[in-house]
Amino acid sequence: MAGKCGRCKVAAALAGRYNPHAMRPSANAHIPLAERRLTLPDEAATSALARRIARIARPGDVIALTGDLGAGKTFFARAFIGEDDVPSPTFTLVQMYEKPGGGRIWHFDLYRLKQANEAIELDIEDAFAEGISLIEWPARLGALLPAERLDVALDFVSDPQARTAVLTGRGRWAGLLGEVVA
Repeated sequence: MAGKCGRCKVAAALAGRYNPHAMRPSANAHIPLAERRLTLPDEAATSALARRIARIARPGDVIALTGDLGAGKTFFARAFIGEDDVPSPTFTLVQMYEKPGGGRIWHFDLYRLKQANEAIELDIEDAFAEGISLIEWPARLGALLPAERLDVALDFVSDPQARTAVLTGRGRWAGLLGEVVA
């Protein structure tokens, strides 16, 4: 796939949202940061959290989903997208969905990427500029991962139905975490 932004135009297309040095601590020093830890007792609580985040998300937002295999990243994505028939994009790497009311959701599963720049072939720069990006395995992006984003880290607990979720809001999302966890 070749995006309409093109490899040479990534920084310009993202109008200041894309920072190729986003992973460096000094580059992120000025970006607001907030964190909340939640216990999600069951799948219904995980779905409710995903739906609350989806209501707030707007084009240009990046939601980075982390957790071990089976922790619930794709389950979270299904609830966020609002459709039951959302396949994991493990093999296709990206799936796109039209958001009710307009806009597009790009669901990436980057587990199989070997190098961060392979994401350019998936039109990830278009997703960052024009859509809402749900990204499983976001660490595979390295410095391509935008500094301003919402990180959702899902982890197992002793109850097999429950999860913990650590939400880290960066940039705009730092100010929105109160709405998400209210």
